[in-house]
Amino acid sequence: MNQAPRTRLVRRPVHGVLLLDKPLGLSSNDALQKAKWLLRAEKAGHTGTLDPLATGVLPLCFGAATKFSQLQLDARKSYEAIARLGQTTSTGDAEGDVLQTREVNLNPAQLAAVAQQFTGRMQQVPPMYSALKRDGKALYEYARAGIALERDARDIEVYELKLAVVPAEYAYAAIKIIASVSKGTYIRTLGEDIGEALGCGAHLTALRRTATGQYGIAQCVTLAELEAMSEAQRLACLLPVESLLVDHSRVTLDADNAGRFLSGLRRRGSWADAEQVAVFGPAVPGMSSCVLLGNAHTKAGELIPTRLLSPLDIQQITQSSSTPVLESKL
Repeated sequence: MNQAPRTRLVRRPVHGVLLLDKPLGLSSNDALQKAKWLLRAEKAGHTGTLDPLATGVLPLCFGAATKFSQLQLDARKSYEAIARLGQTTSTGDAEGDVLQTREVNLNPAQLAAVAQQFTGRMQQVPPMYSALKRDGKALYEYARAGIALERDARDIEVYELKLAVVPAEYAYAAIKIIASVSKGTYIRTLGEDIGEALGCGAHLTALRRTATGQYGIAQCVTLAELEAMSEAQRLACLLPVESLLVDHSRVTLDADNAGRFLSGLRRRGSWADAEQVAVFGPAVPGMSSCVLLGNAHTKAGELIPTRLLSPLDIQQITQSSSTPVLESKL
């Protein structure tokens, strides 16, 4: 029987940030590709991986937003995790083989002391089961082949840490970990280290990212919700590109200076020195807000471009912002 020809997906320029609540069991890249397909977007990227066994906040950048995705890689992140006490595994989570089983003797005072011990600046050795690269290969590829490599400890910071015993109806002894951490912090490793400090060992059985930078879980949408939406509703879920720059100082240029800035030229003004500046041009007809041009830094009264949107990006963003989104008939 002849099969009907497959309809080719027509891609289009899409600009903005989609806050996805990544589902369990899906890699960050698989989640990105599904969302990209649903939005029919030409260009997309995520802002740092979440393990397949982790859920929660995964900002996805589309179009011009990909120019600023590094900002979210560097952002503070918050997590909630469940760590099973008394067992260590080869991966630090429930996917690995059990390496050791120990008796659990826990009291609240000990838990509070350990929480204090792991709050602040410290060094952490990245796990072998991670996406860090060595000679072009991810560490987890070596680990799966039974090869363990030396890893240098990295500076991290745990800004806030709360530990609590989970309800007794759990099938095993466990604690809940609520942590706000710097970039590069592995919660699996933190859970393992906490387990060792408690004298019984531990591994994670659940991990959920609740915030990254200024974005929280309450703002997120699931893939199932996206699938159930119309095309216009999906586009309406996108946050503007400038949402990535909310912690930047703001400079607005007139039309003449905006054009020169976009060509890469420095501008002079009475600006205070600042490492991170979001630069806007004047609003265009049909738009209520100014147009993002890019980001920069200011030094000695000069506005120095860092990353710039292209004229085509700006044209597409302004057109989509001033033109009502039509429902697709496809």
